[in-house]
Order: sequence, then structure tokens, then C-alpha cells
Amino acid sequence: MSDFSINTKCVQGGYTPGNGEPRQIPIVQSTTFKYDTSSDMGKLFDLEASGYFYTRLQNPTNDHVAAKIAELEGGTAAMLTSSGQAANFFALFNICEAGDHIVSSASIYGGTFNLMSVTMAKMGIETTFISPDCTEEELNAAFKENTKAVFGETIANPALTVLDIEKFAKAAHAHNVPLIVDNTFPTPVNCRPIEWGADIITHSTTKYMDGHGAAVGGAIVDSGRFDWMAHKDKFPGLTTPDESYHGIVYAEKFGKEGAFITKCTSQLMRDLGSIQSPQHAFYLNLGLESLHVRMPRHVENGTAVAKFLEKHPKVVKVNYPGLESDPYYERAMKYMGNGGCGVVSFEIKGGRAAAEEFMGKLKLCAIETHVADARTCCLNPATSTHRQMSDEQLNAAGIPAGLIRISCGLEDKNDLIADIEQALK
Repeated sequence: MSDFSINTKCVQGGYTPGNGEPRQIPIVQSTTFKYDTSSDMGKLFDLEASGYFYTRLQNPTNDHVAAKIAELEGGTAAMLTSSGQAANFFALFNICEAGDHIVSSASIYGGTFNLMSVTMAKMGIETTFISPDCTEEELNAAFKENTKAVFGETIANPALTVLDIEKFAKAAHAHNVPLIVDNTFPTPVNCRPIEWGADIITHSTTKYMDGHGAAVGGAIVDSGRFDWMAHKDKFPGLTTPDESYHGIVYAEKFGKEGAFITKCTSQLMRDLGSIQSPQHAFYLNLGLESLHVRMPRHVENGTAVAKFLEKHPKVVKVNYPGLESDPYYERAMKYMGNGGCGVVSFEIKGGRAAAEEFMGKLKLCAIETHVADARTCCLNPATSTHRQMSDEQLNAAGIPAGLIRISCGLEDKNDLIADIEQALK
């Protein structure tokens, strides 16, 4: 559906029913698939034929939804995972192994920071974290001979810093590695990082893509543009025979358009699991069908709340890239001209204690460890999602202890402002 707008792709992308076939994507709720002969199934195990034999690797429902997300991002291949965290891990681990190095923006979701700084470090993969506002010289200085990837978030959760995608892509490509961008907050409706030089896109589909708090999930999209064979020595997992899969060379057999996702599916999903269930994929598709309608309302509500907070005497600082006063406003307009998302973070006078008291007074906005939902929710990251980070790490990531994150849902913006106002009083 390359000739259609993203609005149409949200509704009809990824699945075109034939004559007499279901109009809605069918839920193929089966773990296995039957074949007439062993040789028929053997062709699937040898990656000589397309088809399904076990849902841990692939499932028709999942593939239809993944194909839609690939269309939305402008990629060539995609896969679903059990969560956004699994998507980020798979995207990195697909090209990194013990002894390798990653360059990452320091301003990222706390769970992802922990994944890279603690868990992947135990696996022998080192990460250098650098400010998203670093100079080109500082960014290039972070690379090492064993660097295999660059990582960042389009809009960081919850600091709401905006990644300079072109700058990070330029540095990554100068050092012959791909740029991996988590595009969860803007979604492809408001930003398509591949158009700005990103190579691999990840999503927590649990957020805006699902949009209703119904199903946890993640996705990985390959742009199909990074030439793995041109850097053969740097990415042996893609460019040399995989002895665990019949000696296949992914980059040779599937080209730069399909190598990354095929390896990620046939190797990592095979060994580590983390597949999204077909039922969750079905729920995700229902959310995707209205994504282009919902995102403008999220942005409208986020902007209205941010402007109200900016003028309130009890508020120290408001972070929202859609505000002209925000340091990331110009960058946000460059990459996300229609607005970024509905998430606003702000710091009120009185620090952590005042933040907790404020949240306890809210009536319409719910305290949840969730974000990017149809219903407005809020939390204090320092005592929840980012509690594993020290005060120094919190400050480096732009998340002071008294920061409150509000994810503006689809309610009436005047009702949201009234609830926030009474809680501040």
C-alpha cells in the first residue's frame, strides 16, 4: 500500500483479504501447524519456503500486524515481540555479543537504561551513555573499534528530550554501524525516523499503538537500508554461516531488506522466546486502526495541559517539546511537525513530597505505571519506573526526583486541566 497515505495504512495496511476471506485479520490461535509430509515441513526449517510450523517463531496473525507496522514506518520487514523491552533487547542483541560496545543516548526509559547498563553488561556488552545534546565531536569520541550500534529514543520517556536523529545517524554511519531508534512516543503517525536516517525502529506497542491498555507488546522494524555485507567483519552473525541454522548466511540469502528480521526471528525468537500472542496482536491491530485519529487528540490535550502548567505559580518547570519555550521545540518541529505526543512532565515546588501529595489529590488522572493510553494517567518516575537509578543518574537523564509525568488521554482537555488545577491547590 505504498501509494496510500498513512491514515489509510493504519486502517487497511498489512492484510488484504481475498474473495470470501475474513474482512478482519483472523486470530490464528494455534501453537502448531499441520503438514502432509516431513519434507514439506523440512523446507520451512531450512528457510527454503515460507509458511508456519510453530507460533513461537511465526504466526499469521502476528505477521499481518507486523506487516502493517512496517508499512507505517516505511520499512521492509518487521516482527512482533512480547513487550517493548523485548524488542529493544532483541534489536541490540541481534548484532551484539560478548566483547561488543554500544553508544546510547543517556536520556532513555529507565528500564532500557537498566537493560543496557546492568543486564547486557553482565553479558559482556558495554554501553557508553552520552547526552542527546552532545556535540558531534563528543558523539564521535564515544565510539570504539568494537562499537556495533547506536541507540536513542525519538522522544525520551519521561524526560521528553528530542533526539537529533540526523546527527546520531550521521555519526553511526560514519563508524559503519546502524542507528536503532525507539519511536514509541511519536508513533509513525507523527515521526518516521527512517526518513531521517535511522536503520532499525523499535516500539513498545503497549503504548499509543495499542492505546487502550489492553495488551503488552513490542515491535521491531528494519528499514532495509543498512548494508551488512559492506561491513562483513563487523557483523559476523549476519554475514557468516549460522551453524545453528544449517549454515545459512542471512545477509546473502535475504539481502539487506530481510536479513536482520529473519535472523532475529529464526535465531533469537527460537532460543529466547518472547513472542507476542496472536490474541494480543489482534488487540494491537484494533488500536492501529484508529492510531491516526487518536494521536492528534493526544497532542491537543498534551499541549493544552502543558500551556496551563507553564503559567502556574506552583510549577517550577514544564517539559513538553510542543511548547515554544521548550529547549527542544525547534528540533521537535523539524522531526515532528504535527506534534509529538500527549505526555507532559513537570516539576512542582516542594520536590518529591509535594509531587506525591499532588498525585494523591487527583480525581480524574489515575496513578499508574503506564503511559500513552486513552485514559489519562500519571506517576512520579523517581519512585516507580526509574527507582533503580541513582539521583545522579536521574539528573543526568533529566528526571529530577520531584518530576511528575502526566500522559494526557482522550478526555476533554478542560476536564483534565480542572482536575490538575484542583490538585495543585
